[in-house]
Amino acid sequence: MSKASILVVDDEPAVLKVLVTRLQLAGYQVHQATNGEEALEAFHRESPDLIVLDVMLPKMDGFAVCRRIRAESVVPIIFLTALEAISERVAGLDLGADDYLSKPFSPKELEARIATILRRMGPSITVTETKEVPSGKGVMKFGNLVVDTNRRQVSRAGERISLTYTEFSLLELLFDEPGKVVPRAEILEQLWGYPPRRAADLRVVDVYVARLRGKLEPDPRNPELILTVRGIGYASQRVGEKATSLAS
Repeated sequence: MSKASILVVDDEPAVLKVLVTRLQLAGYQVHQATNGEEALEAFHRESPDLIVLDVMLPKMDGFAVCRRIRAESVVPIIFLTALEAISERVAGLDLGADDYLSKPFSPKELEARIATILRRMGPSITVTETKEVPSGKGVMKFGNLVVDTNRRQVSRAGERISLTYTEFSLLELLFDEPGKVVPRAEILEQLWGYPPRRAADLRVVDVYVARLRGKLEPDPRNPELILTVRGIGYASQRVGEKATSLAS
């Protein structure tokens, strides 16, 4: 089986050369672009399995590129950023990026992050639309919300809800044992493949929980499906229960 294809976007020639060389040696099919417009062209032409995207790009910055791609695809995106402000990194995650690395970074760490995301994706799944999803193994129903872990699909009242690979993996982790509290550090390690080195790293988890709530909860400010356990982490609601025992 051939390795995944990766699109690397960076306007620094030295960085681009190192990344392309390292990823090719790791066995990936690598495509490259040096600005935002080229990135979009390469994305549509090559249909990569994952994108490594620098934030500071000429013609169109990485945030704008991510926004355009997310309008039509859930392909995993890892941001490379020289921005130090946590708010800037959170902004990238809010747009739908799956992870970020701060420059300067270790190419070995990037390779590990890529491997973690691609492993989480698993084999490609052909999605087929169904009007009625039967209950059974891998299918959970919460009122009119249906979560099908077999097809990695979520729908409400028959309407599909688009989730990225990371969003669905987070949903799957939280609902694996409804009612169980999952610490934020554990979520970070299981989904992103690295332990929190500082408190700011846990913001990745908070941003993704907020994104999930925005897509799944009727009222994201008063969540009923994904509950906050203050000072610890998050828990999914048990079917048929009300959010009374956990702080939200």
